[in-house]
Amino acid sequence: MNKKLKQKTTIITLFPLVLILAIIPFFHTEEPPAKAVEPAGELSAEIRKLIEDEPVLDGALAGISIRSADDGELLYEHNADTRLQPASVLKLVTAAAALSVLGEEHRFTTEVLSDGTLDGGTLEGDLYLKGMGDPTLLPADFDAMAKELKERGIKKVTGDLVADDSWFDDIRYSEDLTWNDEHQYYGSQVSALTVSPNQDFDAGTVIVNILPGQKGRSAVISLEPDTDYVTIINESVTVDPEGKQDIHIEREHGTNTIRITGSIPADSNKLREWVAVWEPSLFAGSVFKKSLEEQGIKVVGKIKNGHVTDTMTGMISHKSMPLEELLIPFMKLSNNGHAEVLVKEMGKVVHDEGSWEKGLEVMGVALGDYGIDTSRLVLRDGSGISHANLIPANEVSKLLHLVQKEEWFPAFYSALPVAGSKDRMVGGTMRNRLKEEQLKDRVSAKTGTLTGVSTLAGYVKSGSGDTLIFTIMLNNLLDDREGRKVEDQIVRIISK
Repeated sequence: MNKKLKQKTTIITLFPLVLILAIIPFFHTEEPPAKAVEPAGELSAEIRKLIEDEPVLDGALAGISIRSADDGELLYEHNADTRLQPASVLKLVTAAAALSVLGEEHRFTTEVLSDGTLDGGTLEGDLYLKGMGDPTLLPADFDAMAKELKERGIKKVTGDLVADDSWFDDIRYSEDLTWNDEHQYYGSQVSALTVSPNQDFDAGTVIVNILPGQKGRSAVISLEPDTDYVTIINESVTVDPEGKQDIHIEREHGTNTIRITGSIPADSNKLREWVAVWEPSLFAGSVFKKSLEEQGIKVVGKIKNGHVTDTMTGMISHKSMPLEELLIPFMKLSNNGHAEVLVKEMGKVVHDEGSWEKGLEVMGVALGDYGIDTSRLVLRDGSGISHANLIPANEVSKLLHLVQKEEWFPAFYSALPVAGSKDRMVGGTMRNRLKEEQLKDRVSAKTGTLTGVSTLAGYVKSGSGDTLIFTIMLNNLLDDREGRKVEDQIVRIISK
């Protein structure tokens, strides 16, 4: 839920205008653009009639591109060369670029180091936690690191616990993120050192659990992970079972004060809400410190930010899952944070600069190498959350055709949400769409939603056994939820 923060403050450092030019160089494509063919026949006529008659599309913009997966032939198009907002369909572009640039075996590293010496069970000096972009770190990983330090005989650290997130730059938010999204899980700060509360891997967030208390008393609040990094102000009240459930959760801007207001009925089930923290690197440090304490290791000093130097002693090196596995929660659950981490990681690997500017530049080059006309794109982030992202439907469908030849394509395809599949890590954002028997498990596609925008792109197996590639981009909608129904109907038509 989008709740208003206490103050409206712009904290985003704007990129130079030349960024847009930097990410839209002209590249020679590997194959000429497919000629737009408007085939006669029942299928195209049915889609055309739907577009003309559907009230949801009155005053809206629709871009539709349908290709043969076999040879890339353009079978149907409608405004398919018009640049439109892709929303989270842009994650297809980010995933393809990341697989191309980083490789499906790419892993992120997190290190524990020290600048001190070990005397008996006492580490004389500071303990450093250095993050290198892993968006999948869990409290359990910190528990394992702490246990390893205990096994080395460490019982006390005389200095500070230093969090190093310098692998990426210090710009936490993508250029166009709105201030009222900053406390939402999908707008969390991007840091090279962060921790997730569970295996959805929404890095840099805490889960706020809310249970009813006694009637007339405050609701019962708990956090995952259990942490004192955030401060809870509980102004909620438990009401009669017949009363209204109207709970509001907000984090005050620039702080880690989470305020909970409103009412919860006495017989209500547990409510869960993910809230993004302020300064996730220090949050990761606080979670690690608690893991150390649970293993009997006392840190005398404070938690602070700092930088590792080459003279320090490495103690632990933790590796993340490979990119091919990370793609599953990234694409199935449409994880914005993962997309932005991948953009910065591409910039770091290629240009030794973990920034949006360099990462988007690398994306542009990679897409050009795969035959995408990058002069027709505007890329502002990796997740699609910006309303300034623009891409034609034809370029998305072309990319979906071209990537089929890559060795990493099975990992890319497997990460797409599968229509009608109840398993959350299979169906993802498509698990409650196109559930009818004739379409179940036959559609693998990425969804996208912004205010006034609904998009869908992927692959569908037709009744004849052929696989078709489709991209549907609906902009300027009055109700983006109604847009999904239109998309699903188009998929039903082309699947016949």
